[in-house]
Amino acid sequence: MTMGVPAPFSRVAVLGTGLIGGSFALAVRQHFPEVEIAGWDRAEVLEQARARGAITQGSTELTAVLRGAELVYLALPVGMILEMLPAVARGVEPAALVTDAGSTKAAILRLARAVFRKEAHTPYFVGGHPLAGKETSGIAHADPELFRGAKYALIGSGENIDERVARLLRLLETLGAVPVWMDAETHDWAVAIISHLPQMAAVALARVVADETDETGLPLSLAGRGLREALRLAGSPYEIWRDIALTNTDNLARALDRLAQAVDHLRTRLATHELREEFEAANEVYKILRQFE
Repeated sequence: MTMGVPAPFSRVAVLGTGLIGGSFALAVRQHFPEVEIAGWDRAEVLEQARARGAITQGSTELTAVLRGAELVYLALPVGMILEMLPAVARGVEPAALVTDAGSTKAAILRLARAVFRKEAHTPYFVGGHPLAGKETSGIAHADPELFRGAKYALIGSGENIDERVARLLRLLETLGAVPVWMDAETHDWAVAIISHLPQMAAVALARVVADETDETGLPLSLAGRGLREALRLAGSPYEIWRDIALTNTDNLARALDRLAQAVDHLRTRLATHELREEFEAANEVYKILRQFE
């Protein structure tokens, strides 16, 4: 609970109460228990979200959830965000702020520019993406501390921001997130390298391991911590990644090409002293990555 600090929003609508939406709702409730949080999802998911204390009310009817909301938080797969955004723009309160947590941004921002009018007394949209996921999904894995210390991409320049966006910034910082402003194209290029490529590399590695494993269970049955850590992302659900691949195809294809080139280059150095250079370069990248923690 954040003592003595007024809640930036009195009523929040969370569309999608799974891992990200559920974690966001739990975090808001933890810091501002007076905030009403209305959830939109399938009935069985809403029941679990209510049982966990993530939402104060829920409905499968979008209009009921949007009614009176000052902040609308879309925590859905990218394809579903694209499908629902026009209806949200039509049904949301004129003074509301709408934001999303989609993993790609260019396609969402193109649609948002078309359905949200930049006029006085109209809803305002700002794209967002918390870099805080897990390989597991669903409200059962939601965590109010998920955003703490995590980068949170916001789409725009960060200059002359709308008052409603300023309130969102304060909320995200209260939840422990670290907002970072950038444009949609830069975001999609960056996450293709640091998020989407590792996911696809884990899928490819899992395929190699599966193809090499024989009827005795070897080599998979011999695996230890190293392989488990390398394959952690292989547990991610396809339903999330399908839309990411469809809306960031060019950036992801380029990233996979770069990885294939790097693997080919590594293969030529396996029996040479130059392999040391590859390990030393990788060690330096790891050290730099640790500095950002």
